[in-house]
Amino acid sequence: MSSADFTYDHVGASRDPEFCPPGFHHLRERTRLGEGEKVFRQAVDALFSFEMHREMGVGIDATADRAAPDVGVTVSLAGLVKAPCRVVWAAEEYREAGWAYGTLAGHPESGEEAFVVHRTGDGTVWLTVSAFSRPARWYARAGGPATRSLQHAYARRAGKTLRRLATRGVEDA
Repeated sequence: MSSADFTYDHVGASRDPEFCPPGFHHLRERTRLGEGEKVFRQAVDALFSFEMHREMGVGIDATADRAAPDVGVTVSLAGLVKAPCRVVWAAEEYREAGWAYGTLAGHPESGEEAFVVHRTGDGTVWLTVSAFSRPARWYARAGGPATRSLQHAYARRAGKTLRRLATRGVEDA
């Protein structure tokens, strides 16, 4: 994958949820989804199939049915804002699965956002949304702190939405 098309350096760096390059804002939101293998599997499926994003009410136009490296994704908000991205990494392991996309030209922000589902040793399932970003378009810059608040609200909504999707048909999740 060429990093030339991305609007930032450090492509793939969101694999470390604590990483934030100088000049970028850091976001990290963690949401408890439930417990057990079924909750974990349903969460991973909803995440990788873009169902979580669609259920949040955002438009998703992807070049594949599932998130994988190099898959193009355009997120649209209210049909007005189009945010082109490309998946920079994806991983599915025994207790952890997730992926991240990076911004391309035309995105209101510059940076990377990761969505990772993790199952702890006691069976608790969590979603962590982490990102590093900075404004790239005039309206994102003009929004200042309000833009960052919207990003945090988006991450919290992702957690609530994925919790609902992951616990479908699961008792005492």
